[in-house]
Amino acid sequence: MVKIEKIIPGGQALGTLQDGKKVFFWNALPGEIVTEYLITKNKSHYLEATAQNIKDPSKFRLEPKDPCFLSTSPWQIMDYDYELKLKSELVAEIFREHQIIINPPKILTDRKEFFYRNKMEYSLYWNKQTEKISLAFHQRGSHYKIPIHQSSIEHPEIFSVAQNIINDLNNHHEEARKYQSLLLRCNQKGEVSGGLYENHKPHTKFNNLTDTILGREYSYSPNGFFQINIPVYELALKEIKNYIVTEEVLDLYSGVGTIGLSVASDRHLTLIESDRSAFNEMVKNITIEGVLEDSKARDGMIPPVTTDKIDSVRNGNTFAILAKTENTLNYIAPNQTVILDPPRAGCDYKLVEQLINIVPEKIIYLSCNPATQARDIKILLKKYQIEDTKTFNFFPRTPHIENLVILSKNEHN
Repeated sequence: MVKIEKIIPGGQALGTLQDGKKVFFWNALPGEIVTEYLITKNKSHYLEATAQNIKDPSKFRLEPKDPCFLSTSPWQIMDYDYELKLKSELVAEIFREHQIIINPPKILTDRKEFFYRNKMEYSLYWNKQTEKISLAFHQRGSHYKIPIHQSSIEHPEIFSVAQNIINDLNNHHEEARKYQSLLLRCNQKGEVSGGLYENHKPHTKFNNLTDTILGREYSYSPNGFFQINIPVYELALKEIKNYIVTEEVLDLYSGVGTIGLSVASDRHLTLIESDRSAFNEMVKNITIEGVLEDSKARDGMIPPVTTDKIDSVRNGNTFAILAKTENTLNYIAPNQTVILDPPRAGCDYKLVEQLINIVPEKIIYLSCNPATQARDIKILLKKYQIEDTKTFNFFPRTPHIENLVILSKNEHN
């Protein structure tokens, strides 16, 4: 038997065997006693496992909604308000591990626990007995696929289209081994785009979708990066907009431009993105209908990117650059508000050093990985102080956390 001590960053529950070896559990909550478990990883100093039998279940435990919950959303086992409390406390704990003391931040949510994801990528499972294909996910902690017939985290329109595609494959007696996966995305209107990726073939480019974020329309590819949970993303954008204090705004790691264009299109805005596909989508969003009503902006417009030769675009007060962030450090200036939304790996060290050297007026740092965010902020605190911290529940019923930190210059700078 193993008593669960706490939930740790990453979302697993921590327990300790009698010999002192640590066990990281899925499907367990603090205070519970695990009497049976399935080991998924056995290392010299720790185990990873899935709890199979629980004694003294937590008062916060719920029956999971989906049979496949461990693959998609392992926090379906807990009360939603308890989930919010845990995420806030985990952010504070992660920052403490980097010697940064903050109170557990306020967590913002639209209270929608299920059917929020606007993108899903399914595996395909081949049933040898029935000789039929099923939608599938990978079993957590393994490469095995498990067939699914219900999933409650994506928009229902996505699952419906996915089932129709599987039915069509079965009607044509196709085999699962021909396909890598099935990618589908939908907008807030419920329109779905995407399709099958075939093995050993280039990925198909699917039809673009459009969505409205804070009243502005955006175009994006189902294949590329775009926010998974738009209603909660809008909550984050409204918070970010409150902290835009300068006329000059620099949006780094800008993707298809949704942050900078949503919160600072009325400022002198520079957006920098290193991925060619995302940059091309950003240019479309800069020049999309409704933005070009001003004649000066129209006269200064460069047409949307159609080749790989264009590496910068200016439209009115907005300037977009295709480049790695660490190669555009000369665009950082003292009179700016700098927006950071890096990948999980966090900011490039050269960027952090340049921010310390130049000391822009304010830094707005949104992150999907509070651990690398705290690592970067620990360095930035040489010249900055934390003005505010807020957490957003972009991914309900999962341990994933989106965290916003506002940094303002120390008084002596």
